[in-house]
Amino acid sequence: MSTSAPKGIMESVKDKLVGSIKGSGEVLNTVVDTVSGTLVTTIKGTGAVGTALTSAVSDVLRGAITGTAQVGGDLGATAKGGVIGVLKGTKEVGAEAVGTVGTSARVLVKSAAEVGGDVGLVARNAVEGAIAGAKSVGISAEEAASAAATGALKGAGEISQEAVDQVRKAATGVIAGVKVVVKEPFK
Repeated sequence: MSTSAPKGIMESVKDKLVGSIKGSGEVLNTVVDTVSGTLVTTIKGTGAVGTALTSAVSDVLRGAITGTAQVGGDLGATAKGGVIGVLKGTKEVGAEAVGTVGTSARVLVKSAAEVGGDVGLVARNAVEGAIAGAKSVGISAEEAASAAATGALKGAGEISQEAVDQVRKAATGVIAGVKVVVKEPFK
């Protein structure tokens, strides 16, 4: 199945999560396991790096948000679990962690907007996930939180000014005891 289209990854993750969440009601751990497992399998199967890795992360997280929304699950828990899962998956295959955190948060915010979810809630939980998963991959909580907040704001900037305001309010300041600093100026 190495020739599967990106939609195949997204649909696979979505279907896996829909079944698991319906079965257990557990969102956070289900998302962590599904995201990290799918990324490891995809990356090892294709040798994905750079743009291909970014694409795989995007497809996996879009599938996670879409699947969770389909069953009425907690998108905040999905965002947090998604970032932790991406960090676990990238560590296992030796991929760069900080860049994938920013990409993850951007995709999660945009995907939440696509399904009518709360972009502020998703952004904050993505930052919390980055903080929770940072130590396990050898990056500082501050660096991970900053990358997530910056990525979330980039995603919001691709949606609307209102989304930027919601994300800035939700994903900056002190979160989980870590001062979150956005690295770039945003409109």
